[in-house]
Amino acid sequence: MADTKINSVAFHVAELQSERLRIFGVLAFLGLLVVVMAVRIFVIHTASIDDPRLWRALLLIGAMTGCEYWMLRTATRALHAQSGLTPSFWVFSTALEASAPSWAIAFLPSQGVEAIYRPLATPMLLAFGIFIVLSTLRLKPWVSIFSGFVAATSYVGAALYLGWRPPAIGTPSSMAQSAVSLNAITLLATGLAAGAITREIRKHVQAALREAETKRKLDAVQHDLQIARSIQQSLLPEEAPQVPGFEIAGWNQPADETGGDYFDWNLLPDGKVIVSVADVTGHGIGPAMLAAVCRAYARASFTITRTLTAAFEHINQALGADLTTGRFATFVAAVCCPRCADVELLSAGHGPLFVYYSSEDHFTEMGAHALPFGILPSFQSDLPTHLQLHSGDLVVLATDGFFEWENDAGEAFGIQRMEDVIRAFRGSAPRDIIANLYQTVFKFANGTGQQDDLTAVIIKRT
Repeated sequence: MADTKINSVAFHVAELQSERLRIFGVLAFLGLLVVVMAVRIFVIHTASIDDPRLWRALLLIGAMTGCEYWMLRTATRALHAQSGLTPSFWVFSTALEASAPSWAIAFLPSQGVEAIYRPLATPMLLAFGIFIVLSTLRLKPWVSIFSGFVAATSYVGAALYLGWRPPAIGTPSSMAQSAVSLNAITLLATGLAAGAITREIRKHVQAALREAETKRKLDAVQHDLQIARSIQQSLLPEEAPQVPGFEIAGWNQPADETGGDYFDWNLLPDGKVIVSVADVTGHGIGPAMLAAVCRAYARASFTITRTLTAAFEHINQALGADLTTGRFATFVAAVCCPRCADVELLSAGHGPLFVYYSSEDHFTEMGAHALPFGILPSFQSDLPTHLQLHSGDLVVLATDGFFEWENDAGEAFGIQRMEDVIRAFRGSAPRDIIANLYQTVFKFANGTGQQDDLTAVIIKRT
């Protein structure tokens, strides 16, 4: 029953704390013995203060108390230094405690009992069990087994000192002879049982410490994710862009603390505004980092290039070098011209795109113009789409998290429901349309969790 080596500071701290608790238990037992002796002398008068055995008993208790105090000091120093106790400490202290009742049996026998029965007619036999049981708090199975072995052998030694002799094979033995042997075997079995119990206690302590350590790590990860979420949210625009002739609003809610979606707008020197939405595959901290990188590349590309196609080619080349195999990013950008009805759209794998024509009460769904970023090393695209918008017309750039959100019956919200919500609130401001769209999708989900990031931008011609 060898102990499994545990390289855990927390476990060693728990082990030392448990050892301190065990020592306090032994000291309490020794204190109880003193109280019992005082009651016998001064209350019920079954013992005399002149009895030399009383002073020998007090001497033994005092020696034990001194040793326990030394053990307590040693364990406390080790606890403060976060160091372990040596094997010699465990062996010495265990041998000392487990043999202590034998010293009392050998040198403090009852004079009114026949010598052969003295190893049996003593209450100190019960003390063996107390010390063996308390050894389980040392969380070392071998210590409990060793405690039972020392108790059994020292008890036999005390019995031999008092005149007991083991029964000879083939010769009838007295009750006293067989009882001492049985007591020794019982003490040894008690040590084995205590060792098995200690092993189970040790397992539970290990499990509790692992759970606490896992929780601590999860709390640290959660804290880091909260920081990452605050950083990511700070990268989103705080205010809507002011573009004469347009009203624009954007909204984002990741499925986890962080997500792979984002929206952004950039003011160009000529007064035009580029509104963009990106969706990196997956959600969590990895896609969130890639989304931040994509945002940086997009802002830089829109500044140094003259056309959407050239900007997309530059973003694809830069972002593609950062994307691992199997990852890609869909991206759509809309260029809004102030005081004119023209909106230029270009999509790299992001679709469908929704355009609502108010005068006709009609939706047009548009597909992507090119593959997502990171699929091919070079960007190949159809020509951008140019829209002529009139008052009340809407351009909706949304990620698939809205229409793919399923309810508890496994039914997706769908594009048609999404269009119906937008049509129902077409007279509202873009931010209100997005808010009502989310509330409707959330109600439709009927308690199912959000599985994908949600991002939406609505451009409304005023």
